[in-house]
Amino acid sequence: MIINFPSVSDPNPRSLARVVLFSFLLTFILSRILVFVIMSRWIPDLYVHLGGTHIHHLNLGIFLLAATGSAILFSRPSGRALYKWAVIYAVGLALTFDEFGMWVHLGGGYWQRASWDAIVVIATVLALIAYIPPSKERKGIHWAAFLATVILVTIFFFLLNKSFNYVQHKAGPRFHQLETEGPV
Repeated sequence: MIINFPSVSDPNPRSLARVVLFSFLLTFILSRILVFVIMSRWIPDLYVHLGGTHIHHLNLGIFLLAATGSAILFSRPSGRALYKWAVIYAVGLALTFDEFGMWVHLGGGYWQRASWDAIVVIATVLALIAYIPPSKERKGIHWAAFLATVILVTIFFFLLNKSFNYVQHKAGPRFHQLETEGPV
């Protein structure tokens, strides 16, 4: 997959936020799919093991976040290089927060609700940075749209919570069984 980054010497933070948001969501979706197909035994175990210990992908995410911070602080990239570091940052962020529930409940399972909640919060903040007009450009219609969005998001999260409870009741035992048995 080739990503054509804008060629600018001083990139727009909103443009960078859009790149981060897209890369973050894509990484999260792909990592969830990969974990599911490994646990379902549709593909062989691709997990990283060190001395019999499963190294969770949040560790790779932490290393990517550290590398990104170092690169931005010490080499001060600009233009296309900054966009490439934005993608690496987003991948690290997604891999780390995909397993956020495991930070909170050490020894807990992969399919924890806290991980999903963390991903939703981060994606929402990135979307706000990427798409909300700067404050000096906001007009009455923006505030009305903001209020409507808050109401709709509240309703959405209420319904999402109900659907998660339903899925947890129906699919939770199967996810627990997959996690307990582990990949072959």
